[in-house]
Amino acid sequence: MNETNVESLNEVFELFSVTKIALVILGIVTLGILAKGVNSIGENLERRIPSQRLLIAQIVTIASFFIYILGGVYILYGVINPPKSLLLATSGTLAVAIGISMKDLVASVVAGVILIFDRPFQVGDRVTFEGIYGEITTIGLRAVRLVTPDDSVVTIPNSKFVTDAVASGNFGAMDMLIEVNFHVDLASDIKLAKEILYETAVTSPYVFLKKPVVLVLTEMNFANRPAMQIRVKSYVLDVQFEKAFQSDLLIRGNEALVEAGITRPSFLEGELNQKFLGELQNKVTYIR
Repeated sequence: MNETNVESLNEVFELFSVTKIALVILGIVTLGILAKGVNSIGENLERRIPSQRLLIAQIVTIASFFIYILGGVYILYGVINPPKSLLLATSGTLAVAIGISMKDLVASVVAGVILIFDRPFQVGDRVTFEGIYGEITTIGLRAVRLVTPDDSVVTIPNSKFVTDAVASGNFGAMDMLIEVNFHVDLASDIKLAKEILYETAVTSPYVFLKKPVVLVLTEMNFANRPAMQIRVKSYVLDVQFEKAFQSDLLIRGNEALVEAGITRPSFLEGELNQKFLGELQNKVTYIR
């Protein structure tokens, strides 16, 4: 019995020898360098072949993921090389300890594997998740990072995406549907306004003309007056031009409507005066 205990202690000491610890550290550093090298190569390829930007980003993500997974397995069995007897003896206790202390991390890693293979979204997709909208830039072992239109980086644990709904605007494609709303007075020439806005959309430098440009008309109240909403639905050539495309449609569309004399819905003069007096009264009350 004593000899068995001594052998077990020797095996444990061998696992934590200076040489193995140094090799493990070296292996982790090497994995990080390899992953960064793959990312650097991917960024260079994206600049050289912009038409395949999303595909390259997706390949880089999968490659980085497998570098960490396969590299971690190699470090465990190739460098540390724990004896089978020790693995069997500690597997139950180790599993319980990991399950209790690192359950969230393990759940996120498992969810990361699911995201890579199930692919509810991909790197480069424009997604909406729990009210947050942005472009997926990284799918890592622990979390997903997305960049919002105001250039904020949001980090979300992988496990969140497995249980909650996420909407993808382009789902791996370069193009994406964009909607821009215009409102015109019911007394205006609606047909002319429709033609003007259609021409504005198809002549934009950002439009993707291989997919249709559709205008949807809806009668509604706008500025406390009956109005016609004209919703321009068209596809942007590349998702990175999303905001530029929206701005282009709004600026040129409004300018063209004004030049054509299309009347826009607005507050009536009496309503404006009443609104102004109400705001002034509120300010006076607040000052008092």
